[in-house]
Amino acid sequence: MQLPAPLPHPRSDHFDGSHFFNPGVDTDKTAADLLRWRRTGHRALWPAHRDNLPYPPAPSRIDAGEVAVTFIGHASALIRTADCTILVDPVFSERVSPISFLGPKRIRPPGLSIDQLPPIDLVLLTHNHYDHMDLPSLRALRTRPSPRGKRVPIVTGLGNGAYLARKGIAGAAELDWWQAIGLRLSVSITFVPAQHWSSRSLSDRRQTLWGGFMIESGASRIYVAGDSGYCGWFSEIRRRLGEPDVALLPIGAYEPRWFMQSQHMNPAEAVRAHQDLQARHSIGMHFGTVQLTDEPIDEPLLALGQARAEAGLTIDDFTTLDVGETRVIPPR
Repeated sequence: MQLPAPLPHPRSDHFDGSHFFNPGVDTDKTAADLLRWRRTGHRALWPAHRDNLPYPPAPSRIDAGEVAVTFIGHASALIRTADCTILVDPVFSERVSPISFLGPKRIRPPGLSIDQLPPIDLVLLTHNHYDHMDLPSLRALRTRPSPRGKRVPIVTGLGNGAYLARKGIAGAAELDWWQAIGLRLSVSITFVPAQHWSSRSLSDRRQTLWGGFMIESGASRIYVAGDSGYCGWFSEIRRRLGEPDVALLPIGAYEPRWFMQSQHMNPAEAVRAHQDLQARHSIGMHFGTVQLTDEPIDEPLLALGQARAEAGLTIDDFTTLDVGETRVIPPR
């Protein structure tokens, strides 16, 4: 008698025994949907290249209660507090693609190179899409010692650590939604739900878990959304974990809406997420670096300005950073 193979993860309200899913929402698109988009979409022309403006380096010292965020580009950010230095979804490669010479190409270089990074305590990976999980960048980061003299630790969702290990990047910690891990006594990381999906190939759709992170460092809370459609998770995250001092929210890669709405917010929806979270400050991400969808390169910034004004918010409430720019958020 042959026993059934053990499940890779326990069944749950978002794992059916073989695939992860978004409770109550279908984010899957078919090949026919993709062909319809390519046939009927109106893809804006982006510039082939934009130079980065020079910005002063991030401050060498972060005081207690402060949070410094440096926008590296697209979904990549450097987050620093008095207690830790965290790198989110590091992508330093020229293309976000399984093929090094084909696929979406960045139009501007990273705001910091790997060599310019300070010592990194922790890398957070929200999910496995190529514009968020870049193996060459992760391998390069693993050659740099962390402040404690060991290789830089990685935290990500279920299934992604096993995938990384198969690619020679071993030891990543895997978390389910709402699970937490401590970096040290003053720093904890909680993996939180998002409305999205995962895939690295044609045969592994939704076999690893996607999500965001709530970072608690001292008295500060920093929320990293990763990729998500607008949904009820933002209110639930606030209810369970508290209001973030800083929220990193995606505002780009959203057209056409019939194809993208379930998986990517537009700027107006990002403003609603900011309100649901009751974030003290939000910073827009996921725009202006790699063309993945149809909207013009500057439309997310213009649409965010309009949505912010309609919601009665100021630019201090919800802003964006230029590539390479740093913002220091003061203590509460």
